[in-house]
Amino acid sequence: MELITTFNLVLIASIAISALIQGSIGIGFLMLATPILATFTDLKTAIIYLLIPAIVINIMSILKEGSFKEAFLKFYKLALFSLIGSAIGTYILLYSNSEIFKILLVFSILFYLFFNKFNIKFTWIYEKKTFSRVFFGLITGLLGGLTNVMSASLLIYTLESKFTKKETIQAANLCFLSSKVIQIILFSYYGYITNEVLSVSLFSVFATIVFVYFGFKIKDKISQELYNKIIRVVLLIIAFILIFKLIFP
Repeated sequence: MELITTFNLVLIASIAISALIQGSIGIGFLMLATPILATFTDLKTAIIYLLIPAIVINIMSILKEGSFKEAFLKFYKLALFSLIGSAIGTYILLYSNSEIFKILLVFSILFYLFFNKFNIKFTWIYEKKTFSRVFFGLITGLLGGLTNVMSASLLIYTLESKFTKKETIQAANLCFLSSKVIQIILFSYYGYITNEVLSVSLFSVFATIVFVYFGFKIKDKISQELYNKIIRVVLLIIAFILIFKLIFP
């Protein structure tokens, strides 16, 4: 196998950009890397090649914000339901044409971008904590299994639950981690994690670690507001590219 191909270069570039953002603000890796990669390949392939880098970056982000044990004890129930939802979503993805879920990916991105404009309140989330944990855990996992992007539902849940920034980052990354673990088990069982996928993914882990580290270093040097603007512009451009490709395949 030739290690350097156009696809692999795009993979490394998308990982580098997304890992830098994740290291800087604590979240955003899969939200950025998945749609970038999905503009060059089908969604299932994008998800498979991002599995191992995603697991590495989630663990690094959780540890950066506090101990893994602390995060696990706080959010293991949410992560458990996220794992179940992700298993369901991954099974659906395995037996479907993943191209149709690019529509759901675009919707998730646009909802994430314009959620604050809707002025929708979900006060019952804070009032009915057990039910909301189960509901949003399953929905978050399902979206993660189908599209690799959980941020839309997690945004609603963490905001209405009144989580601190640290808690939001820990909860998000623990849900991402549980989702990726069950996905790698299922994709391996059904033969999708080939030697080629492993070699390219493990090579891309190096880029993941390096750029997350640089992200950690510049975390306090560039304002959160500027990063948010950059991410929103990039996501909006990617969403329009995906829409264009869906209309004119």
